[in-house]
Amino acid sequence: METWWLILPAFVILDLLLGDPDKPFHPIRWMGKSIEILEPVFRKRINGDQLAGTSFVIVLVCGSWLFTSGIMTLAEIVSHEFAIVIEIFILYYALSIHALILSGMTVYEHLKKKQIEKARIAVSMIVSRDTQQLDKKGLICATIETLGENFVDGIVSPLFFAAIGGAPLAMAFKMISTLDSMVGYKNDQYRHFGTAAARLDDIANYIPARISLIFIGIGARISGFSSDNAWKTALNEGSHHPSPNAGYPEAAFAGALGIRLNGPNVYQGKMVHKPFIGKEFKDPNDLHIIQACCLVLMSSLIAVLFMWCLGMIVDKI
Repeated sequence: METWWLILPAFVILDLLLGDPDKPFHPIRWMGKSIEILEPVFRKRINGDQLAGTSFVIVLVCGSWLFTSGIMTLAEIVSHEFAIVIEIFILYYALSIHALILSGMTVYEHLKKKQIEKARIAVSMIVSRDTQQLDKKGLICATIETLGENFVDGIVSPLFFAAIGGAPLAMAFKMISTLDSMVGYKNDQYRHFGTAAARLDDIANYIPARISLIFIGIGARISGFSSDNAWKTALNEGSHHPSPNAGYPEAAFAGALGIRLNGPNVYQGKMVHKPFIGKEFKDPNDLHIIQACCLVLMSSLIAVLFMWCLGMIVDKI
């Protein structure tokens, strides 16, 4: 990690220029496949859903760390320069600045052309709620909310874990995040089996979700939005969200843009009565999606600078 000063700018630039690589070669796809294959194995061989789910999570997360560490060790045997290149590409796979902004702009373009059904499909790719009954306002809210939440999941957290533990820890985090997205539900199938995945994801994102407020606030100020409202809304209303982490960046986005988000929505076929965030503000319109994408980009650049400094400090310890 003594080459962090080079590694971080390199993989961030790759992400900004190229976005997500082809799915067949994406490690997250492999993680998803391993989850699909191993879930029934653990359910069958270990009695008790909660114990099976906990063992499942431990094996997969530790396995991701060990596998990535092994790759880095082998690369270092070839040469130090080769190891640097491998780490850059592994971390490139972990970051999602380009993909997150593209997902938001895709929804905006569909709404601009009045292609509501296409917008619903695009939103369904990035949120867990039911989108078939969402009107234009619902689609806009869902898009901006996921931009805020995934600013942490897809950008701040990978950067944070990469800064303190390199590619192995970043890949372990991506496995945690993938597990949560696949088994961390509170439905009948995963209520007990997915508990460990959901709780570990909450723990992993706890610090990144809160330091993200710094990046969003500074990003808002530079972008011409309200940093004061971003911090005020996040501190006053961030804890109102059912998730212990997602509410803080979502509230910061709501405050920065002066819009109202959240409220009742259907998840997994059930109505969830979430409180509104930014309740004193107006409902968003489609132009707020563009503003949210701008806020993601600027806040990401601030986060990159912070994590570059953090990685350099870790190198010295």
